[in-house]
Parts: sequence; structure tokens; C-alpha cells
Amino acid sequence: MIAGSVILAWNLLPQPAHAAPHQRDGSHDFDWEVGVWKTHLRVLRQNPGGTTAWVTYEGTSNVIPIWNCRAEMVELEATAPGGRHVQAINLRLYDPGSQQWSLNFANVASGVLGVPTIGEFRNGIGTFYDQEAIGGREVLVRNVWSRVTANSAHFEQAISDDGGKTWTTNWTADDTRVKGTTDECEKNGAGRGRSARGRRLLEPTPSVPEREEAGF
Repeated sequence: MIAGSVILAWNLLPQPAHAAPHQRDGSHDFDWEVGVWKTHLRVLRQNPGGTTAWVTYEGTSNVIPIWNCRAEMVELEATAPGGRHVQAINLRLYDPGSQQWSLNFANVASGVLGVPTIGEFRNGIGTFYDQEAIGGREVLVRNVWSRVTANSAHFEQAISDDGGKTWTTNWTADDTRVKGTTDECEKNGAGRGRSARGRRLLEPTPSVPEREEAGF
């Protein structure tokens, strides 16, 4: 499954004309996010009558470095009006062979890691893909990080049920670093990059059968 996700990510990422073999070391691309963040989430939910509505979550993510800042564990908790609650983790692992990251999500309800989302950062934009079954149908999932600074970042997730021809955004996040928290990897000189935090709160869209899954 991971090998297939790597091939999928490589095929979907834009390829520059006559590009030389990709030699960039992205092993510290997540260093910028180590620390504690306030997160403002907007999630597209499908109502029982077939209509959709955006729901806002407020919460916190704690990004913890492991393996000398060559991997990370993200802990997310967020709550929406009415008490709907997300509690999840994401294990980020770097593959030096493919020079790409895998983002491995699990929520407290299932306790099982989902399909890894694979990708990398290019020119300041982090793009990650996976393919998974939702309601018996295979769909593509795309995660994009942009506007990354030392203290803020923007994230969007979209899904496609037509092979990537069209995409429907169903999740956005705007994160702000909590004052007083530090980037331990930068402080210890491990390096700093520009990369992505994934995934995911997959709330169904009109073209995708309903399921319950939360993440980042």
C-alpha cells in the first residue's frame, strides 16, 4: 500500500520539464511546526437531507519531534459547537529513498492507522496524496499546505471521485503558534524546512458516500 501511494504521489505531483533527478533532502521539512498551535478548522459536512454545511472547530495541536527531529508525532484535539469532538494523532515518517514523507493517521475511536498520505514540499507548497475506499468507491485525497511561516500556516484538503479531474475542498485549517512555545528542532540546530502537516477530517461531500473519520 505504501509503495502504491508513493507512485501515486509522484504521478500527481507536477513534474518540471527536463527535470534532473530530485536530490533534495527533505528530512527536516517538518521542523518549522514543532511546538504547540491553536487551530481553527472548517469542515464540510453532509446533512441527512443531502444538503451541506460548513462546521467550525477550535482546538490545539501539539507537534512532538522524535528520532532526532527526523520524524514527528502530532496530537490534535478540537471541538465544534454542540460538543462534536476530534481526538487524533498523526505519525509522520520520512523515506530517504523516495525523499518523501508518509503521514499516518489514527483517531481515538478506531485506534488503527489509516492509508498513508504521501508527498513532499516544492517551491514553498506541500502536496500530499492518497487513494482510499469510501463507501465502496475509490477516491483520491489531496492535502496542500501553504503560507507557511514560523508562526502560522494554512492547510486545505480536497477529494476527487473522477481521477483528479475535479476536486472538492472539504476541510481547511488555519494554525497559529501558541506564544512561548519553541521549535525544538530549530533550537537544537537540526535544520528547518518548509513542509506539510496532514490530515485529515474527512467529512463527506455530495459526491462521496458518507463516513465518519477525523484527522489532520
